[in-house]
Amino acid sequence: MELSSDSHVPKYAQIADIFRQRIARGVWTQGFRLPANEELAAEFGVSRVTIRQAVELLARDGVIEAQQGRGTFVTGTVRQDRWLKVETTLSDLADMYRDTSPEIINISESRTNAPLLPGDGKPAEKYVFMRRLHSREKQPYCVISIYLDEKIFRRSPKRFRNETVIPILNDLRDPAIASARQTLTIGAADIEAARLLRVPLNSPVAEVRRIFTTADRTVIYLGEVTYRGDFVRIDMDLRP
Repeated sequence: MELSSDSHVPKYAQIADIFRQRIARGVWTQGFRLPANEELAAEFGVSRVTIRQAVELLARDGVIEAQQGRGTFVTGTVRQDRWLKVETTLSDLADMYRDTSPEIINISESRTNAPLLPGDGKPAEKYVFMRRLHSREKQPYCVISIYLDEKIFRRSPKRFRNETVIPILNDLRDPAIASARQTLTIGAADIEAARLLRVPLNSPVAEVRRIFTTADRTVIYLGEVTYRGDFVRIDMDLRP
């Protein structure tokens, strides 16, 4: 299995993450004896020292245990981190951001035009662009690019800089949001996303594009979000 040589994530950490996935998916069940370090080193094209580092990382988490003279065994389970539900209504989405209270790191801010697509709606005169990272318990889970109508931003710049934007917009009455839609696609982490989200290059990510418009079809919010794939779940009611 080929590891990413361009990632800032050390190879032993990439391997440990793969081991976690195997345990989480039930490929390696509790009580399973891991292959010998030599065999794993050959699989990943690394030294036995690197494999030992990966094993030690999981051992500290209580997931596996090295037993002298017997081998290394799966002794625990991996905590499921797919806690971030991709909501399908604006009110549920706003509530989700209120409930999770993400830690926000503002990466950049500027004034610009929004990269709107045909059919998105009418552009506002100018947008405030905010690039930010959302974390939970110091673990980054999404990086987001926000294009917010500058007139709306000027009403409460401090709140928009320090709070999640969607709950604030959802509470607006003037202008009210007349239409809200989002699209989700599955992609792979590029160099910047991998660095910010602390995942290997080309790791699975969920890419969400959100558009909010007013009654006259003016786009007041465009959000382009990249979520870590191992944090996201989608629940859908399949109506008959």
